[in-house]
Amino acid sequence: MVALSRRQLFALAGIGGVSSVFAGVPAAVAAARAVGPVAAAYREALHVHTRWVEEQWDEAIGAYRAGEFRFVSVLGNAVLLGMDDYDAGLAGVDAATLKARTVATIKRFAAGNRLAGGDEWGRLLFWDSTFELYFVLAARLMWADLDPATRVNVQRIAEGQAAYAYELNTRDDPMSPGWTPGGTAGGWKGDSRLAEMGAYAQAIAPGLAWTADPESAEAWRERFLFWASNASALPVADRANPAVVDGDRIDQRTTAHNIHDSFIVESQGSASPDHQAELWRTAGRAAIHFMVAGQPVPEILTRRPSGEQLWRTLRLLASDAGEPVMPMAADRYHLYGRDVLPLAFLAQVAGDRDAARAEADLATRLMPYVWHEPEFRLVKFGGEESEEPMARAEVAIAYLFHRLRKTPVTPVSKAEFFRSAAGTRDFGRDVGLTVQQSPAAFAAAVTKPEFVGFLWQPGHDNWLVDTRVPAFLPAGAGSTGRWTKAYRKNRDGVDATATVLAVNGGYAGFTTLPTGTVVYASTGLPGEGGLALFTMAMPGVPGLTGSRTFTFEGGRAELADQLTGNITFSPRKARYVRMLGREPATKFGYSIYTFEVLDVRGADLAQGAMPTASSEDVWYPARNTTDGNPLTRWTVAAEERGRADSWLAVDLGLAVRVAGVRIHWETAYAKKFAIQTSTDGLTWTDAVVVPETRTAERWVGIDGRAGVVTHGGKRKITVTAAGISAPAPLIEGYAGGRRDLAAAAARALPTAEGLSVSDADGYLSVFNLAPDPVRDVTVRIPSQARLYRGTQVTTGKGLEWEVSLDGGAARVEPPRFTVEGAAPAGTRYEVHDSHHVTVTAPQDHRVRITLRCGSWSAVVRLAAGKSRRVTVPGAPVTPTADLARGRTTFPTSPLPEGMTSPDRAVDGDPRTSWRPGAAGRMVVDLGAVTAIRDVGVRWGPGNRRPHRVEASLDGLTYGALGARARYVAVVVDGWQPGDAELVELAVH
Repeated sequence: MVALSRRQLFALAGIGGVSSVFAGVPAAVAAARAVGPVAAAYREALHVHTRWVEEQWDEAIGAYRAGEFRFVSVLGNAVLLGMDDYDAGLAGVDAATLKARTVATIKRFAAGNRLAGGDEWGRLLFWDSTFELYFVLAARLMWADLDPATRVNVQRIAEGQAAYAYELNTRDDPMSPGWTPGGTAGGWKGDSRLAEMGAYAQAIAPGLAWTADPESAEAWRERFLFWASNASALPVADRANPAVVDGDRIDQRTTAHNIHDSFIVESQGSASPDHQAELWRTAGRAAIHFMVAGQPVPEILTRRPSGEQLWRTLRLLASDAGEPVMPMAADRYHLYGRDVLPLAFLAQVAGDRDAARAEADLATRLMPYVWHEPEFRLVKFGGEESEEPMARAEVAIAYLFHRLRKTPVTPVSKAEFFRSAAGTRDFGRDVGLTVQQSPAAFAAAVTKPEFVGFLWQPGHDNWLVDTRVPAFLPAGAGSTGRWTKAYRKNRDGVDATATVLAVNGGYAGFTTLPTGTVVYASTGLPGEGGLALFTMAMPGVPGLTGSRTFTFEGGRAELADQLTGNITFSPRKARYVRMLGREPATKFGYSIYTFEVLDVRGADLAQGAMPTASSEDVWYPARNTTDGNPLTRWTVAAEERGRADSWLAVDLGLAVRVAGVRIHWETAYAKKFAIQTSTDGLTWTDAVVVPETRTAERWVGIDGRAGVVTHGGKRKITVTAAGISAPAPLIEGYAGGRRDLAAAAARALPTAEGLSVSDADGYLSVFNLAPDPVRDVTVRIPSQARLYRGTQVTTGKGLEWEVSLDGGAARVEPPRFTVEGAAPAGTRYEVHDSHHVTVTAPQDHRVRITLRCGSWSAVVRLAAGKSRRVTVPGAPVTPTADLARGRTTFPTSPLPEGMTSPDRAVDGDPRTSWRPGAAGRMVVDLGAVTAIRDVGVRWGPGNRRPHRVEASLDGLTYGALGARARYVAVVVDGWQPGDAELVELAVH
């Protein structure tokens, strides 16, 4: 937790800047405390972003503009003005001017707020109250510079908004039609009410932090705690959680259902990590008011119901840049300025070292992002205009968190972060998302019909493969059937996923492996095999140099990004020049900030010309591309977004010599397009076709960061700077640059009648891409080195392994044992599980081999026709018939005092155990109602307290164990420290 004296906090609350927190501390020491690499990045970003803020100054009103809440940029100004090292050169404005404009803006918009008697803005819970929160904090930081009337107005805003939210109770805000928290019940399926309940809580926070009225504060506090508790709330089976937070039991405060029981949040029908992060975004907005006001931060903000599990989900979806992958609707991807606050809160207020790692990674990307076109912006690539001042405010709050923390949070290493984050999860059929995070890559399958796609992010690099476009699967594929499974190491012996979709009249399968490798198999679908790449130039971000380097058999090629920079062609005479689209990169069609036509010296001939277009959005007309303003843009009309051949043309007025164009695309860019010229506007000639292409046979390496290998089929791999097309019935994607791709492409694959099989990295990925099941099919494996669960027999060419598989399904099988030494043909192996194998010698030959399993090994000698069962010591044995192994357990978070996590009783590890504590009750969710034969418990050393086993179908009502249940509970009576702990709960 943040440790500050009350004197320091009150000092901060009453001055025009943050530096007074360090009153009496030598300046060099104060600067050293403030600066660390993350705080330094925020400091620089706020300075440079001030150039955008100054563009919002409106001389006519003597303040920053009101539109899209631009005036709340004053919070960033207030923080900058409090810095010991304000840099006017970097900010583009001197401190005196910035201060005068900040004070004038606060004065004007404080008076214009509805809660202070004005009529311009305010009171609406969605989303005026959010901007009020920023505004009030800015005013408090500038308090000494404000006149008495403005101070009164600011206080009216803070207290008035709290009173308004309180008076609403749990009703909807009539001023915010269409926005609702769903009363006390919330909502979770399709569209979570998490953010809405967070908005109700944060609307109360400034008033609660700053009021001098104890009676109001007491009432507001109870309502604040209610909304903050219910924003995430608890799954049904966790409603009995007796953990005490802020003086009350959580189970007596929470009523809402805002998250899936698999701990993910939906927004508008899609799994939305950004929406999920709103839990800590609203917490950060609220917490800073309590901290600056000298009030203790409410415990509920750092001990959110289900908070640890929701944070685990975000880590499972993490990239290497501190922001999660957006697996479905990716309209909030790469909005760096909006991703800062949740991480800063988790790291610097809650003290989470994993969050500190993610925050540090994001901070390293922040300044390259700010300098990228359009310059000086904290939000780009599709953000709404109001998100720009929001991002400034939240970067400012994040900076304050760093300045207010005495002991810096040490981030874990990047390798440690991804080792901890690694795992798999099937989030359930309703969500339609199956994910694997490994130390080497992120991968996922989206099976929800509206968002079908496969995702792969080698190296967790969110600027390499564009996950907004399906990996290998045809774009726009519609699924009529889906099968998916997430394997877990402690239950199945491997972390992996497998998915098969009935799609476009055929089948496509996808497996993900713990090595970061992915395997795609299909029945042959038109348009498959694609992998979209980012190739823009963003100096400071690894890999974004404006080109990609591809290696292939016999050569290499560096292909430049032709979406940015100059696109040149042979000089020619033309009056008209146009961009003719041939394939949009996203479903939003085409959008361009500026379109320049270059003469032979590189000068722009198009500025001021009047362009035309195949269509235009009324708010984003074609003329915006030549108006000289890099922030305005043209966008195709909404009804034309699906049209591939949309165009934008410029009339230069007369025929002149032209030699190129320069296009500044918005996120809706063209993957393929042509630049055409004409002298009459009727007959058009291609000047250049984008992109440049190369072809390769069977394998291609990407920038030394990843590689693609194809098997089967006769079509070549085609590469451009923006992507790869590798049409083939079997594709392997390898993460990292050390793989011998040529050897991977040349190797013989396992074969089986009616099945597709890969043995990438030694794991068998087996696909049945047909509707009918297969039974006891022989898979011929061209190696004797690895043994898989089931029966296999050596041949002169390797192994013959038998497998059965349902129709439209897949299987990932890890090697359970490795074999050293040549076993004669006919040697039979029956691998029962990860710890048991029976070896049988053929009738006419003896056997001498060495079996290995991890660090264990054994020499097996057999006479002809003899058998031996071999056992590997230790645990856990996988796969297991234990229905509880690796399943979700409750309580989740926060845990009751004295209790350790119940998942320690179902992890298969004999070294871990569940400590019941005084609450003495745990529940395991079996995932579905299922038949139960028996329940076993194994205790560690110590006094064993009386316990009972209960069961439930719905997670709410429990009784004696019956024949069927979904939830199984163990209740321990009177547990005391030193008593026995539960080592294993097994359900069969």
